[in-house]
Amino acid sequence: MQCVVLAAGEGKRMRPLTAKRPKVMLPLANKPMAGHLISAARETGIQDFIFVVGYQEQEVRDYFGDGKEFGVRIRYVTQRHQRGTADALLAAEDLIAGPFLMLNGDMVVKTQDIAGILERTPPCVGIYHSDHPRDYGVIMMEKDRVTGLEEKSDQPGSTMINAGIYLLTPGIFSLLKQVTTSPRGEYELTDALKTYIGCRELTGYQLSSWLDVGYPWDLLDANANLLDCIEPSVLGTIEKGVQISGTVSVGEGTIVKSGTYIEGPCIIGENCSIGPHAFIRGSTSIGDGCHIGHSTEIKNSVIMSRTKIPHFNYLGDSVVGTGCNFGAGTKVANLRHDHGTVKIRGMDTRRVKMGAVIGDDVRFGINCSINVGTVIGSRVSVAPHSFLEGWIDEDTKVR
Repeated sequence: MQCVVLAAGEGKRMRPLTAKRPKVMLPLANKPMAGHLISAARETGIQDFIFVVGYQEQEVRDYFGDGKEFGVRIRYVTQRHQRGTADALLAAEDLIAGPFLMLNGDMVVKTQDIAGILERTPPCVGIYHSDHPRDYGVIMMEKDRVTGLEEKSDQPGSTMINAGIYLLTPGIFSLLKQVTTSPRGEYELTDALKTYIGCRELTGYQLSSWLDVGYPWDLLDANANLLDCIEPSVLGTIEKGVQISGTVSVGEGTIVKSGTYIEGPCIIGENCSIGPHAFIRGSTSIGDGCHIGHSTEIKNSVIMSRTKIPHFNYLGDSVVGTGCNFGAGTKVANLRHDHGTVKIRGMDTRRVKMGAVIGDDVRFGINCSINVGTVIGSRVSVAPHSFLEGWIDEDTKVR
């Protein structure tokens, strides 16, 4: 069995986090989300992977290489222009030798669900129940047969959605070549599937667990989900006076200094400096080479590598890119006074607790205040005592 992973897209909805990396390389529990897909598929016995790459493709190639480090074989094909899922899958045609699994690269799916769909007869699509189906392609079913498929609709005809996992045969390629552009101007895989639906050949497999990672705030739920599965491990140095509660992983070369309290689940990468007297709360991932310093509190957040949050800071329910620096006393709000859900650029995150989304290489002066739902682009420089809210474009100097 081969597995095709679609990893060519930029992920514009993930800006500013995808300014210099493709969406599938955003870290969850300190590993790119595509890495979690490989692990889940590998555990079912799949050894042969084909990555369809495009935007910032070298990031993917450099990290995964030929796959030997991950116990699999990985080959690559390039989608030169991001023209939709049908076009992306067609790029892999020459490497496909038989029935294959196809995965969208921007999701979290468990091993047992991949194993379950592999037991079905192709063509088969993974489906999942959603409380907000209007955000997805919706699937109509009769028993195990797919009878209809509609793209995003204000009045969806079902609560079952297309989860972006497929079991297919090489026969799909002749159908893909007949697809014309959709209203979005793209070549859609789902248009090819409609031929199978018309012949009542397409079945649906109900997934037990699935997470879509389409927007920056989705990273928080996906990160928390994956942290629930980590094993406790302490490879770094834990000084006397540190308290650890729950499942915590500490990487090699990391020092956790006295007076620090860490609640699991939590993962801390390699060569970090934590504390003294830091408070790291649950569902937090801290990447390699980070500094979380004196009297700093971090809660339910994704902190990417080489970021420094060194003293008297608070950061909750936030995503922070690489190489950022927080001045002393800089804090991020994560709760509206009316306890309503936080909106970002008019879009409801459906989160009551939501802090900020901060790109790469952002510099804050001392005592800055960042309001709920703020998005700060890469390389922004913020003067001391500034108040930030809304959307701050990359390379802005806030004075």
